[in-house]
Amino acid sequence: MRNNLQAMTGSGKAGRPSVPGAGDLPPLVVVGASAGGPPALVRFLSALPAGFPACVAIVQHIRPDFTSRLPEVLGRACALPVMDARSSALLEAGTVFVAPPDRHLSVSPQGRIVLRSTPPVNYVRPSVDVLFESAASWRGGVVAVVLTGTGRDGAEGIRAIHRAGGLTIAQRPAACSGMPEAAIATGCVRMVLPLEDIGPAVVEAAGRLARREAA
Repeated sequence: MRNNLQAMTGSGKAGRPSVPGAGDLPPLVVVGASAGGPPALVRFLSALPAGFPACVAIVQHIRPDFTSRLPEVLGRACALPVMDARSSALLEAGTVFVAPPDRHLSVSPQGRIVLRSTPPVNYVRPSVDVLFESAASWRGGVVAVVLTGTGRDGAEGIRAIHRAGGLTIAQRPAACSGMPEAAIATGCVRMVLPLEDIGPAVVEAAGRLARREAA
């Protein structure tokens, strides 16, 4: 896996086009999940160590009328602080933000969270595609992960991130495999991994991105 990650994320500046000002933002990990997502997110986040050099943004499909305790649940399994995403909050390395119910979560080019009540995408709000598509041009480098879920939300976002040079990962096998399968069917997923291998792969990729931006 190490050789594959080196080829995908690059060593030094060769892996991606040079972007002026790229070093002012940390790497970004964006994660999408739906049915069966919370246990998968717990497993994924438990692999991220204290001092993780990337920021993490998560979209988990949640009913609009549901009062989410997901950040609290995930925080108990994670060495990093996990919190509800708030508009205009700065995305900092070593923090995890979770989309609130009934709000699309995206990231701005200036490195801040944007929450919107615009119409559902793929019949859902928050939508994984909205987050992923906004993250495609993130200057610090991006890793996208599609976990278990029904439907095809996230597939178009995976296309966008792949085309921009980001690393794309899908879960295999998934309890609810619609979202991972839709992502894989685009031909734009670089790594298809069992759940237990996704966290370590993301840790290695984020470390490479952070070292690249520091060089």
